[in-house]
Amino acid sequence: MVKAVVLGAAGGIGQPLALLLKANPLVTELGLFDIVNTPGVAADLSHISTPAKVEGYLPPDDGLKKALTGADIVVIPAGVPRKPGMTRDDLFKINAGIVKDLATGIATTAPKAFVLVISNPVNSTVPIVAEVFKKHNVYDPKRLFGVTTLDVVRASTFVSEILGNLSLSKEVVVPVVGGHSGVTIVPLLSQSSHPLPAGIATSDYEALVKRIQFGGDEVVKAKQGAGSATLSMAFAGAEFAGKVIRAVKGEKGITAPTFVSLASDPAGAAALTKELGQELEFFSSTVELGTEGVVKIHPLGTITDAEKALVKAAIPELETNIKTGTNYVAEAYKKAEEDGPSRL
Repeated sequence: MVKAVVLGAAGGIGQPLALLLKANPLVTELGLFDIVNTPGVAADLSHISTPAKVEGYLPPDDGLKKALTGADIVVIPAGVPRKPGMTRDDLFKINAGIVKDLATGIATTAPKAFVLVISNPVNSTVPIVAEVFKKHNVYDPKRLFGVTTLDVVRASTFVSEILGNLSLSKEVVVPVVGGHSGVTIVPLLSQSSHPLPAGIATSDYEALVKRIQFGGDEVVKAKQGAGSATLSMAFAGAEFAGKVIRAVKGEKGITAPTFVSLASDPAGAAALTKELGQELEFFSSTVELGTEGVVKIHPLGTITDAEKALVKAAIPELETNIKTGTNYVAEAYKKAEEDGPSRL
């Protein structure tokens, strides 16, 4: 029995994500929550001939609590989509409060659930969830994940395009480390399961790296203000959620890059920190998943000088993003305490 919950289930990512989770045979119950339209989305999905029972909730009458009750895995795509010219910092100003409130609901109703954060900017929203959980004394770093799977999906697709065979895209595996925005996205193309053509021009390599890092901009521009990467993100979110569910149910040997707290595996974190040359609280690396969530954080391994330069460039941005998230929660709680206990 697995209950999956989607918070933000009526949105551009939430609806296709809910559809894909409904189609997952391991999901037996699907709880949906959003500020509008969720009962309709649930009614629509409930007609699909798969085992999962679907219920949708709105904020009135403790809807968030009802959606989260009994949750095993919670996926959070809630928030506003990125528009042309909007940075992830702009997104943060809007989405931070949404994620904080949802994290509070999880902390008080489903503190043992595995939590998968999609809401951008992931580099900052994952620390927000962590800090809220700490405030409620329910934080388990092994159970909190930032979903960076779209970067992996893009890298696999783009490499298969260069190799001239899109049918390889499900076979190509490219580790992507760092974070989930711009220069913090570091594709380790030297470790691709399907190597790039020998002698690839430096300009072509750099163009590929940039396309993986800024693939979201490509989609935002193509949609001409009508949205961001919703369908591909839903696919990626469902892929990662499926891996977590399989691992939690006991399947061994499942690995995936994901943005996690390095406290989730101190031994793995020590090796990774030595490679990075400095400490970070969160980092996306290839992680082995298990029944308790994070089992092992894998080191970067052997990487090229070009990849080392990308990692070095990512670290200052990651530090800033993480601090932005943690500071937001500290300031929010400080203000709530000043306004009175009822605001906490």
